[in-house]
Formats: sequence, C-alpha cells, structure tokens
Amino acid sequence: MPLRAVIYARYSTELQREASIEDQIRTCQDMIATAGWESTNVFSDAAISGASRFRPGYQALLDGVRRRDFAIVVAEGLDRLSRDPEDTAALINALKFAGLKLITKSEGEVDDLR
Repeated sequence: MPLRAVIYARYSTELQREASIEDQIRTCQDMIATAGWESTNVFSDAAISGASRFRPGYQALLDGVRRRDFAIVVAEGLDRLSRDPEDTAALINALKFAGLKLITKSEGEVDDLR
C-alpha cells in the first residue's frame, strides 16, 4: 500500500499569479508520482501571507497532522508553509511527534531547522 501524501501550496499577495498555486501543486504531484506515493489531498491558501499561521488551508493541514490522516506533507519549499521560523519549527515538531514526514522540492526531506 503506497504512503499517503498531501500537498500544501500558497502564494502571498494579490499581485502574484493565481497560477502560482497550480504550478506548485503540479510540481508536488510530480514528486509524489515519482516516489510512488498516493496523493490524497491538497491544502492551499491564496493571497495570504505566510507570516500568519491563521490561514484556512494551513489550519486544515495542521488538523490533518493531529489526526494522522497522511504520512507525508509535500510542498515546493519551506517558505510556502510559513515565513515565521517559530511557526516552521512548530510544524516540524508536530510532524515529528506524529511520526509524519515533510518533503519539499527545495530542501528535500526536512526533519529539523538547520
């Protein structure tokens, strides 16, 4: 049975292209397919700064982490998940506690902040 993976994608401002999320999702779907995982959900936030953790898609992702609905979170880069180092560290710790992985195109597998 393939590992269940979810995608998180975000762009910051209304000045950025909405297609940015579509591009991020496509990149992550390619990573998931190459790895042989099962893509189960996409969480996204459009035109919302990564400086705030109070984003609907991000909060839904955190809910899924708490429920262990999936094994892997895939994103284009850590900066898509958060612009706040404390929030990023909290997410990484929550994933580790739940036994889940975070993999990004930019950083590869992330298990701590270096």
